[in-house]
Amino acid sequence: MDVLLRIHRHFNNTTVPIGDEVQAAKAADSDMFSLTDIILVIFLIGITVWWWFYRNKKDASLKDKSYAIQPMVMTSTPQVTDNSFIKKLKSSGRSLIVFYGSQTGTGEEFAGRIAKEGIRYQLKGMVADPEEYDMEELTQLKNISNSLAVFCMATYGEGDPTDNAMEFVEWLQNGEADLTGLNYTIFGLGNKTYEHYNEVAIYIDKRLEELGATRVYQLGLGDDDANIEDDFITWKDGLWPTVCEFFNIEASGEEFNMRQYRVTEHDKDALPDRIYSGEIARIFSYKNQKPPYDMKNPFLTPVRVNRELHKGGGRSCMHIEFDLEGSKLRYDSGDHAAVYPENRVELVNRIGELLEVDLDTVFTLTNTDEDSSKRHPFPCPTSYRTALTYYVDISGKPRTHVLKELAEYASDPQEAAQLKMMASTSPEGKKLYNQWIVEDNRSIVHVLEDMKSVKPKIDHLCELLPRLQCRYYSISSSGKLFPNRVHITAVRVEYDTPTNRHVHGVATSWLAEKIPKGDGSEDPVVPLFIRKSQFKLPTKTQTPIIMIGPGTGLAPFRGFIQERDMARKEGKPVGETILYFGCRRKSEDFIYEEELNEFVKNGSLKMYAAFSRDQPEKIYVTHLLSKNADEIWNVIGLNNGHFYICGDARSMAKDVQAILLKVIQEKGNMSEKEAQTFFKKMESQKRYSADVWS
Repeated sequence: MDVLLRIHRHFNNTTVPIGDEVQAAKAADSDMFSLTDIILVIFLIGITVWWWFYRNKKDASLKDKSYAIQPMVMTSTPQVTDNSFIKKLKSSGRSLIVFYGSQTGTGEEFAGRIAKEGIRYQLKGMVADPEEYDMEELTQLKNISNSLAVFCMATYGEGDPTDNAMEFVEWLQNGEADLTGLNYTIFGLGNKTYEHYNEVAIYIDKRLEELGATRVYQLGLGDDDANIEDDFITWKDGLWPTVCEFFNIEASGEEFNMRQYRVTEHDKDALPDRIYSGEIARIFSYKNQKPPYDMKNPFLTPVRVNRELHKGGGRSCMHIEFDLEGSKLRYDSGDHAAVYPENRVELVNRIGELLEVDLDTVFTLTNTDEDSSKRHPFPCPTSYRTALTYYVDISGKPRTHVLKELAEYASDPQEAAQLKMMASTSPEGKKLYNQWIVEDNRSIVHVLEDMKSVKPKIDHLCELLPRLQCRYYSISSSGKLFPNRVHITAVRVEYDTPTNRHVHGVATSWLAEKIPKGDGSEDPVVPLFIRKSQFKLPTKTQTPIIMIGPGTGLAPFRGFIQERDMARKEGKPVGETILYFGCRRKSEDFIYEEELNEFVKNGSLKMYAAFSRDQPEKIYVTHLLSKNADEIWNVIGLNNGHFYICGDARSMAKDVQAILLKVIQEKGNMSEKEAQTFFKKMESQKRYSADVWS
């Protein structure tokens, strides 16, 4: 830029277009130039010529290259970059890569188990997050001998890929990569109570085959509503013999019990300067809060309100309000609030007692695989107490691979044999696991209590157990009405197990203790972030809506109703807002009763309420819904209204959908097939939305 300015000043303050600078310089009087100016002009000419030549050459070369997906360039030799899994596989002598799409950690856990077992079959493996790598390199995997790509892919929400697999699925959808020579197999993680059961895994399996890849072993479908662990080990039991036959290799016959991480315990007199105390990613992030706030950097939000909604019945439902002031976090009605909970102190202490360890010992777990992108299983260094409180799931049911490794620590042969049996793939082993772990609802604490000879190393236990995951709650307020407050509505989980143990839900029991004192002292805080949702109000306020929300399924609709009420008070045209709510008894668990009745009174809401146990015969929202076919059709068929469901996916959501299809067929004078087509169109137009859980 300095060169251009100096040339410009020699032209009698006349502006000259940059493309004409060289000609203008030649036309100028040579006396006006110093030796320095001449050198600068020659330098500029040289740069211009070089740039012009390079650009033309580059344009010409791009025309000769093929594309796997526009506009990414696919060359015959992949570029070596930090996100190259091909480079890592070649440099470490591996041929097995296991990709995972995981929202809660189960998919990642299954991927790790497959990669670990591969060494038994002469396939050294690595686990890979598709979000971290260039997935276009799948076209190059065929260049590695005996290469195999395994995908453990979960389906999330309404048939959606998990956050970390979204770009990969979009790449498959939009591109036409040649995957000839790619050997693959897939295990899907889903839930049969959802309409789009394992849709992501099914799509990836079909799409890879369409692009020329070779399916080495059949698609596996895991059902989390039943026993996904059983589904996985059954599928895996058939995977390895098929892989051995496909690649003409033999299993080593040896049992591998390799540690993925090595432990370093730090001396109390020489502790590291930086020790994690519960932070998700950045150390000291809870002491020094910095936006933007997200999954890896949650905001410590003060709890301003925590009140009971139930009026009796022995159960508890909490209305909790979090303060967003100063966070710059924003949300819309229908979004989710995610919180990071803590395990109960008594459970953490119980593990310390059972294993006879000092929980305040500071340690670091470091990946033995130097090529792995995951250096630690959770933030390290930290103490065992912190790990068991914030990072490790100690309340869930331990999976079979955990029991298998626990067996090595059992001094009682009978207990060791029982653990090995439950970890096996035999029918007897599966039956025992289902009865002793699943039906009896045993956590790792219960296993250690009931098998007193099992004394695993505390660091190995921390490695084996899955990460403690954040919990998502539908936001029960409107961001327009409460821009600096987030409300959630949560039923406290408590129950007794068949072994006479009283179990507390991890997150809800923890939240129940976060009660503001109201005496001027600091309110309790909770790590929180906002996750956007597609569960949204229609853009036009005049569009009519029907909402089906029994129990805490009411939560997002409370925000919807608040927002439509606000629009009506502002003088905007607002379509009919219809709510179907249900609970057990009106006098006990009719949550937000006064508030909802006020919305009805002022004309903002039309409500149908079912109280299932207030009369001899059970009455549910589905009974009320089936009586109002004309009104339903008027909203969705005649006025292009929106239909929403929130709540139980196992029965309620399916029953509601069946009623809706019947209404479409009868009131719309359609055949069953035409009604299905109409319903699918509603889904694609986002006029039918479901936020359900099992």
